[in-house]
Amino acid sequence: MCIVNNERTKLLANALDRASTACFTVGIATPVAGYLYNVDNIDNTISHGRLLLRLIGWLMASAALHYLGTRVLKGLR
Repeated sequence: MCIVNNERTKLLANALDRASTACFTVGIATPVAGYLYNVDNIDNTISHGRLLLRLIGWLMASAALHYLGTRVLKGLR
């Protein structure tokens, strides 16, 4: 039964890590690329400060999910 619990723990940790990667991609990489390439005049629709706050928020969410994934792995037997 220990093997089954270990596999479930690893699957949960992987899911959390994938979610952190998705947060980074959706919340950071995409807006930064849109800003750099001036897609849809993004610089006219959002202020620099608001963009920075959103990027920091997404980065914190991504880091928190990644940290939770590493904490879950400590439950391996």
